[in-house]
Amino acid sequence: MSNNFATIASQLVETAAGFYARGWVLGTSGNLSAVVTRDPLRLAITPSGADKGALHANQIILIDDRGRTVEDASARPSDECPLHIRIARERNAGAVLHSHSVWSTMLSNLYFDDGGLTIEGYEMLKGLAGVKTHEHREWLPILENSQDMPALADRVAEELAEQPDAHGFLLRRHGLYTWGSDLAQAKRHVEILEFLLETLGRTVLASW
Repeated sequence: MSNNFATIASQLVETAAGFYARGWVLGTSGNLSAVVTRDPLRLAITPSGADKGALHANQIILIDDRGRTVEDASARPSDECPLHIRIARERNAGAVLHSHSVWSTMLSNLYFDDGGLTIEGYEMLKGLAGVKTHEHREWLPILENSQDMPALADRVAEELAEQPDAHGFLLRRHGLYTWGSDLAQAKRHVEILEFLLETLGRTVLASW
């Protein structure tokens, strides 16, 4: 596991740095994880309160399926690790990524009363796994944010069960969660969805 963990840790650091450069995980916002082993479930995850633009591989933490650190008991993983664990299970995801861009934060509040937002007609939708045409209609659910992570994880699981085709969801005033079969696919999903959210946001602003 150690070699695999080291490789994944380096990939998470590289991905986090790229997201930081794009303004998607500024300050201490955002968190990233990837599955190291499936049985038993072990995730590599970014630490709590870390600058994602200045991460080092030795800061990445290995956790079990209950969010407990596996090797260093003093290490503190992201407070949102219950969400990562639940999504990894519910979607059989190989990686779970949370960005905190201006556009995802703004739109998650603007469309909250609608329960979500629809994106359709854009060629970039074809970058999402399984999508073959720009005519695809992507529904992004929007959930109320909470500091009660176990309860929020249960709510996320309920929503994922109700929306089996969704590629992500928004937390109100908090940003985007998405995932993929591996880290490369999850990263692509962040790029696609953040592009589409910015496009939608700019279109809405232009219409006011």
